[in-house]
Amino acid sequence: MLQPSLRRRLLVGLATTVFLGPALIAPATAAPREAAQTIAFDIQAGTLDAALIAFATQSGRTVAYAPSLVAGRRSDGLRGRFTPEAALDRLVAGAAIDVHRRGGKGFVLKARRAGVTPTAGLETPAPIDGVTAEQPSQLSEIVVTGSLIRGAGNGVSPVVTVTRDELDRSGRANISDLLADLPQAFGGSASPDTALAATDGTGSNLAMSTGVNLRGLGPSATLVMVNGRRMAGSGLTGAFADASAIPAAAVDRVEVLLDGASALYGSDAVGGVVNIILRKDFSGAETRARVGAAQGGGAFERSIAQTLGTAWDGGHALISYEHYQRDRLASADRAFTANADLRALGGTDHRQVASHPGNILVLDAASGTYVPTWAIPAGQSGVGLTPASFQAGTVNLENQRLATDILPEQNRDAVYLAFGQRLASRLEVSGDLRASKRRNAFAMPGSISNLTVTRANPYFVSPNGSASHVIGYSFTDELGPLRSRGRADSLGASLAAAIDIGRTWRADLYGAYAEEVTRRTSDHRLNTRFLSEALGAIADDPATAYSAARDGYFNPFGDGAANSRAVLDFIGSGYIHTRYVSTVTTLNGQLDGTLLELPGGPVKLAVGGQFRQEHFDTRTLAKTSRATETRTVTGPFERKISAGFLELRIPLVGAANALPGVQRLELSVAGRIEHYDDVGDTKNPKFGVLWAPSGSTTFRASYGTSFRAPSLPEVFEPQDAGPVFLPNAGVNRLVLLRAGGNPTLQPEKAKSWTAGVDYVSGRWPGLKLSATWFDTRFAGQIGTPVYENIYNVLGNPVYAPFVQALSASNPADQAKIAALLATTTSGGLYPASAYTAIVDGRYVNTGGLHVQGLDVSARFGRAIGPGRLDLTAAATYLIDYKRKLTPASAWLSLVDTAGQPVDLRAKASATWTQGAWSATGGLNHVDDYATAAGVRIDRWTTIDAQLAWRAPGEGLAKGLSLALSVQNLLASDPPFYDTPQGIGYDTANADPLGRFVSLQLTKRW
Repeated sequence: MLQPSLRRRLLVGLATTVFLGPALIAPATAAPREAAQTIAFDIQAGTLDAALIAFATQSGRTVAYAPSLVAGRRSDGLRGRFTPEAALDRLVAGAAIDVHRRGGKGFVLKARRAGVTPTAGLETPAPIDGVTAEQPSQLSEIVVTGSLIRGAGNGVSPVVTVTRDELDRSGRANISDLLADLPQAFGGSASPDTALAATDGTGSNLAMSTGVNLRGLGPSATLVMVNGRRMAGSGLTGAFADASAIPAAAVDRVEVLLDGASALYGSDAVGGVVNIILRKDFSGAETRARVGAAQGGGAFERSIAQTLGTAWDGGHALISYEHYQRDRLASADRAFTANADLRALGGTDHRQVASHPGNILVLDAASGTYVPTWAIPAGQSGVGLTPASFQAGTVNLENQRLATDILPEQNRDAVYLAFGQRLASRLEVSGDLRASKRRNAFAMPGSISNLTVTRANPYFVSPNGSASHVIGYSFTDELGPLRSRGRADSLGASLAAAIDIGRTWRADLYGAYAEEVTRRTSDHRLNTRFLSEALGAIADDPATAYSAARDGYFNPFGDGAANSRAVLDFIGSGYIHTRYVSTVTTLNGQLDGTLLELPGGPVKLAVGGQFRQEHFDTRTLAKTSRATETRTVTGPFERKISAGFLELRIPLVGAANALPGVQRLELSVAGRIEHYDDVGDTKNPKFGVLWAPSGSTTFRASYGTSFRAPSLPEVFEPQDAGPVFLPNAGVNRLVLLRAGGNPTLQPEKAKSWTAGVDYVSGRWPGLKLSATWFDTRFAGQIGTPVYENIYNVLGNPVYAPFVQALSASNPADQAKIAALLATTTSGGLYPASAYTAIVDGRYVNTGGLHVQGLDVSARFGRAIGPGRLDLTAAATYLIDYKRKLTPASAWLSLVDTAGQPVDLRAKASATWTQGAWSATGGLNHVDDYATAAGVRIDRWTTIDAQLAWRAPGEGLAKGLSLALSVQNLLASDPPFYDTPQGIGYDTANADPLGRFVSLQLTKRW
C-alpha cells in the first residue's frame, strides 16, 4: 500500500495531467504535421550571446560559435512561433554572421567574409580543394545551470534567468538586492539588517554579508556559484556565500535553479542553485555612474564602474572595476527603529532596566530574577546621596536603540578579469580572476551589566542599610555604543581548458580557488576585570598601571559626568579583534557528448570527477575579562572531498518520431557520489521526465535527494557561553546561552519533488505561462534551534530539551554555572546566582523541515502601435512550512508567523518602450500574517518605477543611457511588528529603507 505522502504526490501529478491535459492536447492533435516543427520562442532583447543561450535552451538545439564572434553585439529578441532555422536567422539578422547546419539538431555560426552575400538559407559549408574538411568545433556550445550537458535545452527543473537588462531596469545597485526580491527568496537571516537588529538566529554574520536563502531552507542550503565555480563561505561559520561581493557591473546574467541539485553539484544544493555568470565577451568600453538616496535620510549610495573588453580571432579579454559605497542607516533615521519603547506605534515598551542612571535590583527568590526596586535619581553626580535619595517603586529605563545602526556603512572595491584563447582548432583555454575588498562599520547597543557594589566603593550608599547591592547599569552614555569596523576580502580564480575530442565529445578541465577573509575590530569595549578593580570589588591588580585609590573609583550612583575620563578610559580599554579565513580549492574534469542516436534524438551523457579541499581557521585577540590579552586560535580545520558524477538525457520521442499528443518525451538521470574524509560518504540520485503533448505545452516532473555537509566550524568550533536576558511570563530573566561546534554532526539530507507545466502560446505570440509544485523534506537539518526563536524559548515545552533551570539555593546548580562561567570570556558581568537557566544553543542535527508550495509566473510581450509592451508576473505560495526541533517532537507549523516565511509573495512589472524612451512600473507584495500570539501583521505592497532614455543615432551621444529609478514610490513603511528586540518591523519580511531614488548613467564607447 502506498504511503499517504507518496500517494498524495501521485494524485497531484495525475490531477495536473487530467485537468490540464485535455485542454492543452486537443489543439495539437488537430494541427497539421508541419506545425509541430515550429517552436514558441520568448527571447528578450539584450546581448546576442544571451539571446543565443535562450535560443538553445528553448529550442533544444546546440549552437557553436567563437566568443569573439558575438562580442559587443546585441539582439532585438524574438517572440512567436518559428522553426529553429527561421528563429536563428532573425536573431543574427544584420550581424554579418552566417548560420550553418550541423547534423539534425546543431548549428555553427561563422563570420561572413567581406563581400560575400548572405546565404538564402542554412547550408553546410563546402570543403576547400586540397584541404580535409574539419569537424565543427564543440568548444563554445552552451551549458545551462541545471545540467552538465551542452545544448541540453529545457530541463525538468525550473530555472529563473535574470538578464543584464533586467538588473538595470530594477534600479538595484547590487545583484544581492535583486536576488532578495525574488518571490522564492526569504530574508530571515544572512543579511546586514537582520544581523544589526539581532533577529538573525544564526548570529554568524559578522562580515555583514548578504546570502541567498531559497525556499526558507537556510542560506547554507543554497549553493551560490560564480561562472559555475563555488564561492568560499562567509561569516563566523563560513556556511554561506556572500553575494554582495560580486561587482554588479561585471554581471552578464544570473540563473537560479529552483530545485535540489546535489546529484549535479554536490553539497549545499538543497534549496537550489544560484549561478552568477559574469561577462566574458564584451567588446569596447563601458562607463557606469550611479547615485541614490533614501527619503528619510541615511543609506546614501554612490558607485562608479569601468569595463574594457576586446576580442580578436580566436580570443577575447575583459577587465572590469567597480567602486560602491553606501552610508550607514542609523536607527534614529526611522521612527520604527529609533526607540525600543514601541507604545507610540501600538506596541509595548522594550526598554531595558540596565540603564543610566541605573536601578538597584533585588533578587526575587520565587521567580529567580532580579527585580528593579529603587531607581537611582537622575541629574546628580553620585556624590552626597543618602538612603532617602533613592526612588522606591520607580524604574529607570534605557533606550538601547540610541546611537545604533540598522544598516551598516559599506565600501566595496572590486575587480574582475577574464580571458579566453583558442590555441588550436580543438583546444581552448580560459581563465578569470575576481577580487573584492569590502569595508563596513556599524554601531550596536552599548555594554550593560549587573554590577555588584560593596562598601569598598567610596560612593556606596544603601537605601535599606545592606552591605552590598546589585545595580543594573548601562555604559552607553559613558563608553558609547559598541562600534565595530570590518573588512571582507573575497577572491576567486579559475583556469580551464576545453578540448574538442571529436564526434560530438568534449573534455572540460578546470582548477579553481576561492577565498574569503573576514576581519572584525571592536575597540573601547567594557573590560569586566578592570571594572571590578575600579569598583573596589577586587584589590588593585599589579598587572595594570591603574590604582583606584590614586586614579579614582568608578561611581555607579551618578548621572551625567559622574566618572572621570581616566576611569572611563581604563574600564573601556577592552577590545575584540577577529579574523576568519575560509578557502575552497577545486579540481574538476568532465566528458560530455552523444552516446548513441535514438529515433527521438541523440542520447547525451556527461560524466566526470571532482576533488575539493576546504579550509577554515579563526584567530581572536580579546581583552574583555582579563588583565592581559587572550589569544584564541581555532583550527586550521580542513577536509578533503572526492566525487564522481554523471548525467544522462534520453529522448524517447522527438521531432523525427513525434506522435499526436506526444511531440517530445525525454527522460533524465543524474547521480553523484561524494566521499568526505571526516563525515563519510553520500550518494544522491535525481530522476526527471519531460513530456510535451504539443509544441506549446510541456509537462515536467523530478525527484532527487540532496545533502549538505556540516561546515567545518559547525563541527570543530570551540564551545563558549555568554549572558542573555530572555523573556518568560512577562519578566526578562538572565540565562547563560551556550554556543559552539558538535563533532558528532552528520550531513543534512533532503528529498525533493517537483511537478510543473510550461505553456508558450501560439495564438498570443509572446505569452508564456509556468507553474511548478515543489516539495522538499529535510531530515537532520543542522541548526541551533533556540537561536532561531530565541525570545520564545523559556517556558515553551517545545524547547524543554535545550533548557536547564537553575536555582540560586541549589549548590549543584551554582557549581555547574560557576564551572561554565570560568571557561567563558564574560564571566565577570553577572554573579553566578543571577542566572536562572542554562540554554543550549550548540549545533545539533534537528528533527527536520518540510516545505511545500507552488511557483507561478507569466510573461507577455508584443508590439503595440509605435511601441512595445512587456508584462511579467511571478508569485510563490507556501502550502506548508513546518519544523521538527528534535526527531521525537511534533511538527510545528511556522508559515505565516512573524520572523518566518509568509504564505504568499508576489511581484509584477510592466514596461513600455517607444523609441529612445522606456518606462517601467513594478509591484511587490507580501501577504499578511501574524505573531506567535496571534496578533495580525498587515500585508505590505510597494510600487517601483523607472524612466529610462537611450540616446539614438550617432555622434558623441551614441551608447549613452540614463535611468531614473524609484523603489517604494509611495514611501510605504513596513507593517508594524512589536519585536522583542524593540524594532518595529519584521526584518525577515520587510526592509527599513523607505522610498529610495537613484540615477544611473551608462556610456558605451
